[in-house]
Amino acid sequence: MTTPAVEFRDVTKRFPGVVANDGVSLAVEAGSVHALLGENGAGKTTLMNVLYGLYEPDEGTIRVRGDPRSFDTPRDAIDAGVGMIHQHFMLVDDMTVVENVTLGNEPGRWPLLDDVASHAGALAARAGVDVGAGPLGRPSTPTRSSRTSPSASGSASRS
Repeated sequence: MTTPAVEFRDVTKRFPGVVANDGVSLAVEAGSVHALLGENGAGKTTLMNVLYGLYEPDEGTIRVRGDPRSFDTPRDAIDAGVGMIHQHFMLVDDMTVVENVTLGNEPGRWPLLDDVASHAGALAARAGVDVGAGPLGRPSTPTRSSRTSPSASGSASRS
């Protein structure tokens, strides 16, 4: 059995009068894609914000590549290889999808992101998404399709 890239073990996050996450356990293998589905207010974004260091869990543990981790800030999470793709309202509208995904970790800073930027067009084409021309998918004239943003929170872990 391989060590999960990211693992939540019995993570609970409470706010005054609300239990946003109640004993959540989830293991995400490297190279896999997962979706968190649920109604508004189900705690999906809260769970990702715990992983990304925006919130501290009240209970439970988070492991990254098998190591227990606690992130005080998003920078701590990024330094540990955890990235976040925020909901559409937290993205920069004039930037492409790839630019939003790599914001704060622009190409040249992390070799894996250089690879992501250089392959974005091919990956997007396979998914039927036009990200435009250029290394970061910036068309000469931005179009709505080139700026289409992810519609749900997500995270990524560099391995």
